[in-house]
Order: sequence, then C-alpha cells, then structure tokens
Amino acid sequence: MAEVPIVTNVTSIVAGLLFCLMTVPSARSGITIDVSKITCKEFMLDTVTLPDNIAYWLSGYYNGKSGNTVFDITALHDYVNEVERYCLQNQDMTVMKAAETVLNVNK
Repeated sequence: MAEVPIVTNVTSIVAGLLFCLMTVPSARSGITIDVSKITCKEFMLDTVTLPDNIAYWLSGYYNGKSGNTVFDITALHDYVNEVERYCLQNQDMTVMKAAETVLNVNK
C-alpha cells in the first residue's frame, strides 16, 4: 500500500484557500439609478453618489444629445460648479432640470 502524506502545515493550506476565495470575482449587485428623479437636495447631500459623478454623467448625456464630442476639462469643472450653485438655491428641483437650466437646453 502507498503511504498517504500527512499535511503538517495547515496554515499554508488555509492561506492558499483564502487566496483562492479572494481572487474569485464578486458579482455586482446591479444597482441602477434613474437620474431624472434625483433632486438637487439628493445631489448636494451625496445620498445617491458623489455629485461630481452625476454632473459628469449629465454633461456627457447633454453633450451626446447635441452631438458634441469635444471634451473640455475646464468647461466641465465650470459646469459642475454651476450646477452645484444652482442646486443650492433650488433643492426641490430635479438635478436634470437644473442641468438643463444651467446649459440652456431647449426641449
């Protein structure tokens, strides 16, 4: 009969198993956000995500609708600041309406 090897270093095995578990990609929860329903108050209080993330998304959305493919970093920062200033004074308005007002978007 063949001899069965005895495992003497349990710590190495446990460490190896933990490493394997940590490298398995985690599944995302699939959280979605309807940006058209975010109020300026929610935007300013970081209740959904960072205000910059929403402002960047809105900038891309409206630039995409108008066919603008130019990315102007200075203009983007100015736009984010303008939306934040507008939202401070209009907290019950949706952030999309605030962005449309700041950008003078005509529907």
